[in-house]
Amino acid sequence: MQVLDTEARIRQQLAEHPVLLYMKGTPGVPECGFSRAAVEALKNSGRPFATVNVLLAPHIREKLPKISQWPTYPQLFLRGELVGGCDIILGLEADGSLVARLDAALAAES
Repeated sequence: MQVLDTEARIRQQLAEHPVLLYMKGTPGVPECGFSRAAVEALKNSGRPFATVNVLLAPHIREKLPKISQWPTYPQLFLRGELVGGCDIILGLEADGSLVARLDAALAAES
């Protein structure tokens, strides 16, 4: 089995999951208020999403902000492209565009 370096692992995760949230904690037990709010917005959409707990992956936690150019967590990616953090996710939910963006990312997978 080949061991991937951190950047390769991140890129593989982004390629494997059309909707991916890098967060602190898990959807069942978010470990910060911003991650909790982001998870709730995604759960409210009723669409499937994957997560990576950066607290259990310190190398990812350190490297991802350099790749994404986004300094904080959570970070939502759709089809490998950064959407943003909690404030952006909540803004998309509030203006009604979150579901459409999720649907587009999920449809592109098929």
